[in-house]
Amino acid sequence: MTRLDGGHVDRTRALRFTFDGKRYTGHSGDTLASALMANGVRLVGRSFKYHRPRGIFSAGSEEPNALVTIGTGARAEPNSRATVVELHEGLAATSQNRWPSLGFDALQVNDLLSPFFAAGFYYKTFMQPAEFWEKLYEPMIRRAAGLGKLSMLPDPDAYGRGFLHCDLLVIGAGPAGLAASLTAARAGAEVVLADEDFALGGRLLAETHTLDDDDATAWIAATEAELRSLPNVRVLSRTTVFGTYDHGVFGAVERVGDHLPRPQTVRQTLWRITAKRSILAAGAIERHIPFAGNDRPGILLGGALRAYANRWSVTPQASETDRVAIFTSTDDGHRTALDLMAKGVPILAVIDPREDAPRLGNYPLRKGAVVSGAKGGRKGLSSIEITEGGRSDWFECAVLGVSGGWNPNVHLASHHRGRPEWSEADAQFLPPSELPPGMSVAGAAAGQGSTHGALASGAEAAKAALGLDTLPELPRAEDAPSRGMALWHVPGRGRAWVDFQNDVTVKDIALAHKENMRSVEHLKRWTTLGMATDQGKTANVTALAVMAELTGKTIPQTGTTVFRPPYTPVALGVLGGGDTGAHFRPRRLTPTHPWAKAQGAEFVEVGQWMRAQYFPQEGETHWRESVDREVLAVRSGVGLCDVTTLGKIDVQGKDAGEFLNRVYANMMGTLKVGRVRYGLMLRADGFLYDDGTCARMAEDHYVVTTTTANAGLVYRQMEFARQCLWPDLDVQLISTTDAWAQIAVAGPNSRALLERVVDGFDLSTESFPFMACADLTVCDGLRARLFRISFSGEHAYEIAVPARFGNAMMDRLMSLGQDLGATPYGTEALAVLRIEKGHAAGAELNGQTTAQMLGLGRMISRKKDSIGAVLSRREGLEADTRRLVGLQSVDPSQKIPAGAHLFTAGEARDLNTDQGWVTSACWSPHVEGHIALGFLAGGDGRMGEEVIAANPLEGQEVAVRVVSAHFFDPEGDRLRA
Repeated sequence: MTRLDGGHVDRTRALRFTFDGKRYTGHSGDTLASALMANGVRLVGRSFKYHRPRGIFSAGSEEPNALVTIGTGARAEPNSRATVVELHEGLAATSQNRWPSLGFDALQVNDLLSPFFAAGFYYKTFMQPAEFWEKLYEPMIRRAAGLGKLSMLPDPDAYGRGFLHCDLLVIGAGPAGLAASLTAARAGAEVVLADEDFALGGRLLAETHTLDDDDATAWIAATEAELRSLPNVRVLSRTTVFGTYDHGVFGAVERVGDHLPRPQTVRQTLWRITAKRSILAAGAIERHIPFAGNDRPGILLGGALRAYANRWSVTPQASETDRVAIFTSTDDGHRTALDLMAKGVPILAVIDPREDAPRLGNYPLRKGAVVSGAKGGRKGLSSIEITEGGRSDWFECAVLGVSGGWNPNVHLASHHRGRPEWSEADAQFLPPSELPPGMSVAGAAAGQGSTHGALASGAEAAKAALGLDTLPELPRAEDAPSRGMALWHVPGRGRAWVDFQNDVTVKDIALAHKENMRSVEHLKRWTTLGMATDQGKTANVTALAVMAELTGKTIPQTGTTVFRPPYTPVALGVLGGGDTGAHFRPRRLTPTHPWAKAQGAEFVEVGQWMRAQYFPQEGETHWRESVDREVLAVRSGVGLCDVTTLGKIDVQGKDAGEFLNRVYANMMGTLKVGRVRYGLMLRADGFLYDDGTCARMAEDHYVVTTTTANAGLVYRQMEFARQCLWPDLDVQLISTTDAWAQIAVAGPNSRALLERVVDGFDLSTESFPFMACADLTVCDGLRARLFRISFSGEHAYEIAVPARFGNAMMDRLMSLGQDLGATPYGTEALAVLRIEKGHAAGAELNGQTTAQMLGLGRMISRKKDSIGAVLSRREGLEADTRRLVGLQSVDPSQKIPAGAHLFTAGEARDLNTDQGWVTSACWSPHVEGHIALGFLAGGDGRMGEEVIAANPLEGQEVAVRVVSAHFFDPEGDRLRA
């Protein structure tokens, strides 16, 4: 197929590309769809369910048919819409949802079996025999389902993220969007103009309208040049605004490098745009008219046919002599015929069901007629059936443009659950009356279909949004009204397709109605209408109208679904910002990280933190050698561990004690100044969700510590309680986790070491006993906090200094403690130490643990109320006999698998005989064997009993002896010394 005259492609720049391995040539300014059309390619894909042949249907992001995979290998991007893929040199495109080839798809047999795949067949078939579902039906359906396929290779491209703030965000760069942007920009407002196309102008690029008696492209170019020259304007072409969120926030994706042979910097950028005001000028999407066989390649939207002819100078004709027909119920289809005739395209007829249809030019016109059928091979349309006055005749026809009216593109206006409002006069859904705050709608998206109406409404919207007094002079433009009638489908015996992508027909909707699926939500799910990548952009309104006919209700009474982000598919890579590997999520480094790294520490991710796991020394060949050495060093000398990652929350105010009484299960308001208390926090349902310490630094000042994993959660819950539950209390919170570096100093020599750094402070047991705290200074005047608490069971402290001094403090302690055996220890040794002592941690506080299970039931005070206290006393919870116990391998060399379930010896290994589970396990150099903590039914009375720790999934079984959870210093003499 040769190009038509005119168009907006650069014919001096040829671009080579491939489709299904075959080489083709296009031009700069082409989309993949227009380039394929120019090369005579009509068959571009297969439908989802029946694998019917599909051709290009639209010219924009609403495209349901031409879904292709762009790129190869790791850069393969499935489900790309060929209608918006910008052609570039070397582009490689592949059709999808077919096997073994697009021309011969073995799964087109599904079309022959279509009576078995009617609406709701997922729910009505594959029921018997039941055992076939998992072994046969589900695997078979999963293999057949889906459209494109992921490469399953790591994405090699980079992605960016950015933040923009503006007075006005204009979404869409058609006539309304350009007029709005120009109005706001000249007034000095900060403007962001975003459009998903690579060229500004919107629908003007697809029309032959003039502005001020000149080609519209001249005005577009002048306006774009002015906007780009202004410092207060940011023009974002190739950018899709995909979501409207709270507080004036919009999500947008800019395709920075998709139009290049290979992205030079980043492929796409995710923009978070915060706008005081916004104008939605996203245009409208044309409706089709379902009739028998209307899904064949060569049948496309009339407006799209006009766009391909005017903008890209192509049509889907196989040869120049192929006749083109227009089936339209509005004046718009007649304009398509006029533009095609002007380019020398032979017109078979304009078929218009209106008896008073206008004749706008010298073309054959069939008034009061409809297209009632279509025939053709798998590669395209060959003839159409025209029915007029009860008589039907077939005519040779290669291309059919179908135009049933336009639907305003209101998706982004509905993301706050505002429902579009039906206009009977316009036969279209208009934007909801309750728009997102600060948003207005202009142009075709607001029902203004003429060029003059779009320009004027855009300028007026900007004037109203910014409170301006004047408007710029707008160019003269066509203002012809477009009349039409609503023709929702042509009745007939054959299948009339409503949703091309998902193979939903008028008969499917009728069947759903017969089966009582009359809610629009039920209709959508029963038929799969409007699902997948186009979200019903070309199908939903037509489907609602068909359902309304069946129910005898109006379209508003039938209802409509609301839209949700994203407006068009968004790559997960750009949503994640391209963060992979070490950059998958933010990494927080402890204040002593440089020191630990210099010592050769091995690090491990703990939440977002990188913590030292252990410190290998020369000669140690296995990680456990390092851990054992660190554990024994703590027990015999003094160990140092960075515990900065523990959550730290300052609670201050006259009512701080009362507030903490309500947050903690145990009493905190009676805590004396200078003392620390272990505390439990419960969820509202009575289960534990965190433990930690509460230190009273002054009458109105407490310091709360939390587990590392729950630091954010606890702070969030406490803020909710402060602001929403008890706003009358005089209390303030601030997270100080990052403000203080905190180092655990544990072991028999810990006091001796600290005496070398604290300034004139008495650390004797009499003056500073176990569970004491104090503000003091260290190293000649550096302010610090000292807590005498122990997670290891040893005589221990935690010293906190301002975070910027943490690294220096660790270095000073290590230097001063060489003769005392000062040894750094990491999270592995920390875990061993706490398991040996029976301390609960995250593995024990897993969301299904009660205070009773930990043996701490008496800590839930009955003298006061607190969050979760009442529900913690539910009969079912109090009757639970599972208790925290210690477990020791009968054979010390056998490892106890963490997570293993506990069974009585000799009983079956199933849920009915499950006695509990192992929470934490390790090798203990103190016990010289494998030990663990776990919850065991009736554990208090089963000391000395042998049970089985079993991992049936991996075939592991270990005989373990039930012992006290306190493997080391059960009386606590060492930590109180």
